[in-house]
Amino acid sequence: MSEILVAKNITKIYGIGTSHTFEALHGVSMTMNEGEFICVMGPSGAGKSTFINNLSTIDIPTKGKVYINDTEVRSMGENEIGKFRYENLGFIFQEFNLLDSLTILENIAVPLSLANLPQEEIEARVKETASRLSIDSLLHKYPNECSGGQRQRAAICRALVTHPKLIVADEPTGNLDSHTSHEILEIFKELNDQDGVSILMVTHDPMIASYSQKLLYIKDGVIAKQVVKGDLTQKEYFHKIVDVNSAESMSLFEGE
Repeated sequence: MSEILVAKNITKIYGIGTSHTFEALHGVSMTMNEGEFICVMGPSGAGKSTFINNLSTIDIPTKGKVYINDTEVRSMGENEIGKFRYENLGFIFQEFNLLDSLTILENIAVPLSLANLPQEEIEARVKETASRLSIDSLLHKYPNECSGGQRQRAAICRALVTHPKLIVADEPTGNLDSHTSHEILEIFKELNDQDGVSILMVTHDPMIASYSQKLLYIKDGVIAKQVVKGDLTQKEYFHKIVDVNSAESMSLFEGE
C-alpha cells in the first residue's frame, strides 16, 4: 500500500523573532497510507488543528518535513503550493466556508474555476458530484436558502469535485445535529470504502471518530496515543475511543 502522507519530526513554533514564542507541535511523525481514514482527537488547545494544517499545506512546519504523494511541501513556492492543493487536496471545515453571493453550483465550481477548466467541463463535474450527494436540486439556490446539512453536502461536493487524493476535514459536523452528522459520516465512509478516498479528520466526538480506521490522540503537541480499529466492530472501536478520552480526562485529577 502506497503512502499518501508522511510527516517527519514536524515542529511548529509561533512568535519566532519575538519574546513570546510558543511551540505548538514537538517533533511529530506519522504516516498515512492511501485509502486510510484517520481521525485526530485531543483536548482543547492540544494542537489538533495546528497538526492537520501543517500536514495539509494550510500552514508550513517550522522544522521537519511533510510529503504528500512523495512531494515535499516545504520545497514548493507559494504558487506551486496553490496549484498542488487544487490537484491533490480537498478541504471541508466546520463553518462550511461557502460564499453567500454565489449559488451552490458556483460555490462547488470554485476550485475548478481556479484551475481554469473549460466551463462545459466545470458544469458537468459539478452536476455529477452534486447528484451523487443528492443536492442536484439545490444547485441554483444560495447558501442562505439551504439547511446546515445541505450546505455541508455542498462543501463536501466542492472538496470532491477536483477528484482529490486526500480529504482534510476539520470538525466537519461541528455545526450539525446528530442525525445530520451521521448522514455526513456515512458519506465519508462510502467515499473511503468504495472510492478509496483518503480522509484525515479532526473531531471532538467519539461517535464521529468511530467511523474512522485509526485514531491519533494529540496531547500537548505530540501524538500521545494511537487506536487502530482493525477487526473491531464500530461499537467496540467506539468504546476504545471513549476509554482513551476518559483516561486522559481522569489524568487531569491525579494528585488531588
